[in-house]
Amino acid sequence: EVMTHLTCVGSKKSEINNFLKEVKENNIDNILALRGDVPVGETEEIYDRGDYKYASELISDLRQNEKFSSLSIGAAFYPETHYQNNDLVDLFHLKNKVDSGVDFLVSQMFFDNELFVKFRENAEKLDINVPLIAGIMPVTNAKQIKRIIELSKCPKKLEKLIEKYGDNPDSMRKAGIMYASEQIIELFAYGIKGVHIYTMNKAENAKEIIKNIAFLR
Repeated sequence: EVMTHLTCVGSKKSEINNFLKEVKENNIDNILALRGDVPVGETEEIYDRGDYKYASELISDLRQNEKFSSLSIGAAFYPETHYQNNDLVDLFHLKNKVDSGVDFLVSQMFFDNELFVKFRENAEKLDINVPLIAGIMPVTNAKQIKRIIELSKCPKKLEKLIEKYGDNPDSMRKAGIMYASEQIIELFAYGIKGVHIYTMNKAENAKEIIKNIAFLR
């Protein structure tokens, strides 16, 4: 089932409406509503040039538009806290998104399940009760490693895998897929009901992970 990603950074309402008309014409019912990162070559001033500064504004607009009210809307969250916020501010913004009409939430990639579980506990205290879907990304090649460590905390266990297998592409791929598979198995044990695999257009990685966790069904 298709879910289109919709970013609103620098966008006018007319542009968003035209895009959504195309979405509906193609029988797509699921939207992941995102603010979006600053495009290459732009500065953060772009947030002031469009009609939306935050994803919550986009979500609210979608919910109030009768033409698109039937869409299932998801939004993003950061188990490790967004790099521009602290954890309390991050939860406050997330609560705003949920109250604006979100049906479910998908997390940014993370590598420490304890952080995800702790985030869920804090979210529940704020009555954020929509489904939380865990975003899992297998670390499968050395080129990913530097950027991944910049974005997410790297547990000691993953550091050791990278140290041992990072210079061997085939071994790193296999180790990364196994690490991601074990992450999912543990998350299911914690009662997490949904997982989204970030494959970076490598469908075979997702297939291997699904094969590894098939016994959980």
